[in-house]
Amino acid sequence: MTGRLVGDFVVIDDPKEGNQIYNKGNYGYPRSGGGLDLDLTEATYLSECRRIEVVDENGPVSFHDLFIHAARLINGFDIRYMVYQDLRSRGFVVKIETGDYDMSVFPRGKTMSNSRPQYYVRAISERNAVDVSEFVKEAYDAERHKKNLLYGIVDEEGDLTYYTLSMKDPYGEVFSERTDRKPVGVLVSDRVFVMDPEDAESIMRSGFFGKRVGDMLQLSLIESSYLLVKGRMSVVDNERSEIDYDRLTEIGESMQDEFELRDEVFSDLRDRGLVVKAGFKYGTHFRVYNGSPDDSHAKYLVHAVSDKDIRMWPEISRTVRLSGGVKKDILFGRVHKGRVQYLEFKWYRP
Repeated sequence: MTGRLVGDFVVIDDPKEGNQIYNKGNYGYPRSGGGLDLDLTEATYLSECRRIEVVDENGPVSFHDLFIHAARLINGFDIRYMVYQDLRSRGFVVKIETGDYDMSVFPRGKTMSNSRPQYYVRAISERNAVDVSEFVKEAYDAERHKKNLLYGIVDEEGDLTYYTLSMKDPYGEVFSERTDRKPVGVLVSDRVFVMDPEDAESIMRSGFFGKRVGDMLQLSLIESSYLLVKGRMSVVDNERSEIDYDRLTEIGESMQDEFELRDEVFSDLRDRGLVVKAGFKYGTHFRVYNGSPDDSHAKYLVHAVSDKDIRMWPEISRTVRLSGGVKKDILFGRVHKGRVQYLEFKWYRP
């Protein structure tokens, strides 16, 4: 079968040959009056598979020359082609898109005539920096169209890894209640200690806050600021002078990176009935439980990010792989205009 190279697409003039290519894989777009138009990604793939021969006014165009021609015309063609090639080799019908996504993918074994796209796909180099706000926009857009969002990441050796991205709305079962007591905590360096055993027990019972140290209760600055703003405890320094919420957060910001950001995500998770503990051992900000930490494992690892956060794919890959290895879901809590939105990345095999 022969296709003519015309700028940024390839034309199969023969109606019978065009129908044969289209019907076996849904390649291209049928032309009015017969024949088929192929975009350069499709044509390059079919040339590599030796299903078509491409020619121009000078004669045959080899697969290699067609690949270089497409790379000159299309920014990032090499990355897009490798993702397209991989998905086609897995048995999917794949169509190149011209909008926010690089391609749409139909369910395996289905065609364009009897199904709708299952995935929107972004083909990306591992070296690309990504803006968290763009993730949110793309995730919401895919959700609105009832599609799954898939990122095909190509590393420097040409190997592919796929990740899905979706918005999550996590909730738990532990909604802390007020008690008749108002415990007092003493600020010591970058943590707060509740010395009175009954006060310590009251805070523990009200939502699994803190950790026992002998008969004392140790609270992090973030836990303490949450309890303080909720009117559930008071905090004093070692001279017994009271510390208000604003002062405590100032101290937190002076001692810990991104304290305000993490504080907002912590508060939101707690208000959703989730128990939140430090995530240092997993390389994230928080580990999060649906219920009692004494009776269950953490369901989520959560990392707080801002609107201005720029991430690199190797960092995302490490975080997702780690969470999978410890059987937890990784959520990025994005703080935006006083709200927290949660994005979930998962490793995926198409």
